[in-house]
Amino acid sequence: VQLVESGGGSVQQGGSLRLSCVASGFTFKNFAMSWYRQVLGKERELVALITNDGKSRYADFVRGRYTISRDNAKNTIFLEMNGLEAGAEATYYCQTQLFRPKADYWGRGPQVIVPS
Repeated sequence: VQLVESGGGSVQQGGSLRLSCVASGFTFKNFAMSWYRQVLGKERELVALITNDGKSRYADFVRGRYTISRDNAKNTIFLEMNGLEAGAEATYYCQTQLFRPKADYWGRGPQVIVPS
């Protein structure tokens, strides 16, 4: 299983960024996918999740500014982030959980930098 993210970088406050994650090594369309983030000095936290049938859930702090989506034909998920604040500066990880055996898989995590 491999999860390869792209799209991180530096963006001004109020700006937008789109993260992508290409998955391989499993039947992508059958599994939920998530984006997590880890702010320096804090625990990793869920940002957004998308189920195998396209339903999405978001952390409260997203407040309608982010959109998670998936393209099953390309084994890819996306996170569109708008209205970025300094507090959004973090490492963002793509994640999935497979079964039999149950295991979590993570990407390496691109950094998102939002200078204050």
